[in-house]
Amino acid sequence: MNSKIILAYCTFPSEAVAEPICEQLVAESTVACANIFPPMKSIYRWNNQLMKESECAVIFKTSALKQEALKERIRAIHPYALPALVFLPVEGGNPEFLNWVYGQSL
Repeated sequence: MNSKIILAYCTFPSEAVAEPICEQLVAESTVACANIFPPMKSIYRWNNQLMKESECAVIFKTSALKQEALKERIRAIHPYALPALVFLPVEGGNPEFLNWVYGQSL
């Protein structure tokens, strides 16, 4: 089951923006779970300017079958023009939990 589960890391401008998007993705079974982390400081270059912004990070847990769907949903509903979204394979873990993630995101 391990190779069938992925994590996705995504940033949002605030918890207030992230929470309804996460709720929507869970409700439509695109993801099994979303963990919203508290605000952090992001420092990056955008349009040749050094930016310092407060953001929050989200870790999504889903099945590999939903990777493309999650990518398309984030593109459609995320407020950023270029959302940060990366996928990480799950190589191990609690088998019962991994089965739950898989079942919730079918």
